[in-house]
Amino acid sequence: MSCGEPHEKDCSEVLDHLYEYLDREMPAGECADFQVHLDECSPCLEKYGLEQAVKKLVKRCCGHDDVPSDLRSKVMGRIELIRAGETVPEVSVLEQAKKEQAQREQADAAASAAEEGTGPDATGSTDARTEAARAE
Repeated sequence: MSCGEPHEKDCSEVLDHLYEYLDREMPAGECADFQVHLDECSPCLEKYGLEQAVKKLVKRCCGHDDVPSDLRSKVMGRIELIRAGETVPEVSVLEQAKKEQAQREQADAAASAAEEGTGPDATGSTDARTEAARAE
């Protein structure tokens, strides 16, 4: 996108890095250049305002949910891959996290069952009470 006006920083470059600016993840010197562009370019300022409003809305509606640290690290890893121009695996981060959570829950349930004596013991056979119940 370009507004057609000459700027030191191109509109498309500004819009490509808009969330870095919104999230205050941009170096101070670049922030100053960014602000100069927004001050002189109304289309980019309008887009900035819209994205800022969306960000506030999302924070207000969804900002109270705790994000599992492993999900956060996977998402950040994907972002880094994309920024580096590398290919991203086809499996969605959310689906991968759900699968791993289900595997952890299964492992926890198996461990609990083994502790309670309702699951297979160390030898792989069921506990004696289960065997007796089956025999009857």
